[in-house]
Formats: sequence, C-alpha cells, structure tokens
Amino acid sequence: MSDSVFVLHTGGTIGMVDTPDGYAPVAGALAPYVDWIVENSRGELPPIVFEELDPPIDSANATPDDWCAIARVLHERRKEHRGFVVLHGTDTMAYTASALSFLLPSFGKPVIVTGSQIPIARTRSDGRQNLIGALQVAARSDVPESTLLFGEVLLRGNRATKVDASGLDAFDSPRFPPLAAIGIDIDVRDSLVRPAGGEPELRAGRLGEVAAVRLFPGFSASILANLCRPPLQGLVVEAYGAGNGPSNDRAFMAVVEAATAQDIVVVVVTQCVRGSVQPGAYATGSALMRAGAVPGYDMTCEAALTKLAVLLGQGLDTSVVADLMQRDVAGELTRRDDVAAPTGAGAT
Repeated sequence: MSDSVFVLHTGGTIGMVDTPDGYAPVAGALAPYVDWIVENSRGELPPIVFEELDPPIDSANATPDDWCAIARVLHERRKEHRGFVVLHGTDTMAYTASALSFLLPSFGKPVIVTGSQIPIARTRSDGRQNLIGALQVAARSDVPESTLLFGEVLLRGNRATKVDASGLDAFDSPRFPPLAAIGIDIDVRDSLVRPAGGEPELRAGRLGEVAAVRLFPGFSASILANLCRPPLQGLVVEAYGAGNGPSNDRAFMAVVEAATAQDIVVVVVTQCVRGSVQPGAYATGSALMRAGAVPGYDMTCEAALTKLAVLLGQGLDTSVVADLMQRDVAGELTRRDDVAAPTGAGAT
C-alpha cells in the first residue's frame, strides 16, 4: 500500500462549469485544479490518484446504481491507498455517504465524501478548503469509516443531512455529534469514531426496491396503497414527533397492516430535526407498531432508506431485515436499550 489518497470525482458543483443552461459537470474540468492544489501544497497534502466517473453526473441524477458503482471502485482499490475521497454533488451527498457505510462494511480506511456549493473554478469557491480538509483526513488513520466533510465539520456519513441550499455550512448531524472539528487543527473526537474491525466486504449487488413518504395532515390512504404495490419491498415513513401517525384513520392503518402482511418492511423515523422515535410513548405511535411497522429510532431518512435498500438487496428474510433496521450496524442509530446486533448477514 502506498501513502497516496484515491480521489474519485463523481460530479457535482465542485467540478462544474458554466453552460448556457446553467452549471453542469464536464469531464476533465476538475482534474487540473485538484492537481494544482496538491502540487503547490509544499508537501502538506498527500500524493493523490485522481479518477472520475465517465461521465460525471449532477447528484440530482444519482441513482442507487451510482452508489454501487462508487462502492465497487473504492473496494477494488482498497489495498492500494491509505484513504479515499469522493467528490460529490451536495443535493444527494447525504444519501451516498449513508449508502457507502452499508455497502462497504468493515472497510477499515477513511472514506470522506465532500464537494462544494461554489465551483472550484470560481474565485470564492468553498471547494478548495473542503477538498484540502478531506485529503488531510483521508491521509490519517484515526477515522476509518465513511464520513462527510463540509465547512468546519466532519460528520459520520450515515448521520448527515443537508440543511442549507445555499450556505457554505450546508450539512449538519443534529442527532449525533461531529466526529471532528475542522479548524486551525483537525480535532478528532476519538471516543465517537467507530474502530476498524472485521473483514472488508462489498454489498453492491442488487439493492431492494424502497421508497419514503412524509406524513402530513390528511395524508390519503389510497395514495399509500398505490405506493405499496410490487415491486416495493421496503417503506420509510417520516412520522410526526416521536413516531406518531393518524391512529384514528382506520383506512390508513389498514394499508400499513396490509403492506407488512405482504412482507413490505415499514420503518418509522421522525420528521423532526432532532430527537428519536420512541415506541410506546404515545398511543398514536403504538398504533403504527401494532400495524406491523418497526421503529427506526434516531436514523435520518437518508440512512434508513439506504440501509433498507442494502439489507433487502441481500435477500434476507423480511423478519431479519425488520430486526436489523432496529439495530445499529454502522453507527447509524442510537437506542436506549441498545444490544449487540446478531451475527451473520447484515451485522458488523
């Protein structure tokens, strides 16, 4: 293994150029800027190997197949480099950072997903600092997990969510502290970092068919019923507060019951910025659980959706998937009565 950091450019604002239709990713546009930054760092940055997807994409066009493609590239080059940086668009960055934590269990090396709000070719781009911070973290050995670096924080990838469409501190982790502060120094909170362990795996095969819905007053049971048709295998419900739903709406609850009876795994997360689903705290939340849904505790919607897709893609029995969705397998959730995840498929 060399001391180099592998940089994979997938697309996104950091490498975009201005076109008649607005900013768009263009193959080959980013590499000269990245090379210049590294070459002129006077040894403060590690040597890099740069590669980009062909073609690079706007992350608004990203699909689960792209998550798998990224994971395959990283897995194939795992032994060759000390760390990995994935340059990505901000729109779906949290989904990809979450997915990588489940697609690459026990990877054992730093994987930092980053990008920018302003193209690196622009004078006032935030891309340079984000790239520099990501390269420096990737060159270390004390954060061997999938993370997201943006602005002044390094976040666990499956705890991150985008909170600002235009600000330079665009990402936050409201339900879990940052793993590191990116300031004059890179201050890693060692007690929060998951230690490396286990045999590296790649789970980037077929992913499950999943969807997410956000509850709102008057949500139609018929709309939910239409969604819960083949090929759907898993559903994330962004519920109110501590995991509450319309318990008086018998038609809605009947659809949830029918879905779980058809082996669709229904996972409940909270649509609140902070907090967690608390099974049994309210009768309206208990109704969802009685209908067959399972709590996702404090998982973000991005983490719940990507985790569900990866687990279902392994061909596990739905009861096993439902159980694993309630357990911490990659640092994605916390529950008061946390117990060790079962051994075998899906557990780390």
